Amino acid sequence: MVAIRDAFSGFSVDDVEAAREFYGTALGLTVEDAPGAGGLTLRLPSGQGVLVYPSPAHEPARYTILNLEVEDIDRAVDELNAAGVVTKIYSGDESYGTDERGINRGSASGAGPDIAWFRDPAGNVLSVLAG
Repeated sequence: MVAIRDAFSGFSVDDVEAAREFYGTALGLTVEDAPGAGGLTLRLPSGQGVLVYPSPAHEPARYTILNLEVEDIDRAVDELNAAGVVTKIYSGDESYGTDERGINRGSASGAGPDIAWFRDPAGNVLSVLAG
């Protein structure tokens, strides 16, 4: 059996400096230079790091790559919108039951947490969810 010492996740972006600004300023995460990778490490509130690396062949993830747990989904969406982050990214058949602010009220139906999706500057999908 493999003796795994630790684990971390990562995802690509097409512009490291835009990612640094977005994750550090708009989301308020601690952002560090990643040693030797030319990318960044996002330091999550748990202390875990997530590698953000540059890729010339970057294609935005169409699925949620990072879920950020918040106390109050409405306040989080207000703060994201005030920072210029669009939380209404789905509509029509692909709305996933989101309201006019982009919040899916899963707790009302027992179908899961309240969640709102948004994109980083590279087009990757992220979410805030009430935990």
